[in-house]
Amino acid sequence: MTLQQLRYIITVAAKGTISEAAKALYISQPSLTAAIKELEREMGIIIFSRTNKGVDLTPDGEEFLGYARQVIEQTNLIREKYHGKTAGKHQFCVSTQHYSFAVEAFVDLLRELGRDEYDFRIRETQTYEIIEDVARLRSEVGVLYLNPFNQTVLRKAIKENDLTFTTLFVAQPHVFIGSSNPLARKETVTLEDLEPYPRLSYEQGEHNAFYFSEEILSTLECRKNIQVRDRATLFNLLIGLNGYTICSGILNTEFNGRQITAVPLEVDDYMEIGYITHNKVVPSRFANHYIDALKRYTQDSQPPENKKQ
Repeated sequence: MTLQQLRYIITVAAKGTISEAAKALYISQPSLTAAIKELEREMGIIIFSRTNKGVDLTPDGEEFLGYARQVIEQTNLIREKYHGKTAGKHQFCVSTQHYSFAVEAFVDLLRELGRDEYDFRIRETQTYEIIEDVARLRSEVGVLYLNPFNQTVLRKAIKENDLTFTTLFVAQPHVFIGSSNPLARKETVTLEDLEPYPRLSYEQGEHNAFYFSEEILSTLECRKNIQVRDRATLFNLLIGLNGYTICSGILNTEFNGRQITAVPLEVDDYMEIGYITHNKVVPSRFANHYIDALKRYTQDSQPPENKKQ
């Protein structure tokens, strides 16, 4: 196995076809195909499956690609340290539930370590996909929460995928509501207070089990339910329909404006918010910086009632 072969795998995965990858690498298609076949024989796995449109990564290929990216990134960092320049773009990806502090930490990472060329990604996605992304090494860090209801199922999935969950903070449940909502003037709200209003939540696709819900108390009956895929839509509906969503209470007005407010929810529950990493991967400097930024922003942004815990 050579570094060149690893770069070939990364390029083919990015381009989606052998022909496009060969053009980008300035080699012939037969030479590229032969190099990939040789690597597959050496590793004892099939990395790519052929389709009518090009190639797709196999499950083994997805895992191998994650390790390949790690190796190439570490190689680039060594070259940058001792030669003053890197051989390619820095890469980093994080998968997260819909938290403004996760975006803040990502912005911090880009400002500090972005440099002239990079390929950084943040995926606000479904809970199951967060675990799968880190397990498959598509992302180095995943951000999600545990609580008494979901932790048995999620901790099992985390353990089975050889991941580790590290707590950032424990949050008292809040609701996000529009600033013009009548409940915005209350110091706390109850579930009874919320009953007339639409409940907003993030849909979880094929894995729409209650255990994977991004909001606590997902099993409670509610007469008005709306599911969305992205944070902007959810916030627009909070304002336009006087809806609510149950959350951690951390809200960044710079990112989310002043039309949304967080109010404590009177329930006997909590959200243990943290991040997951892969046990077999040494975190890159980008992952370490991102995790440090997460810690800073979650500590600085927590409402007073969370900091008392």
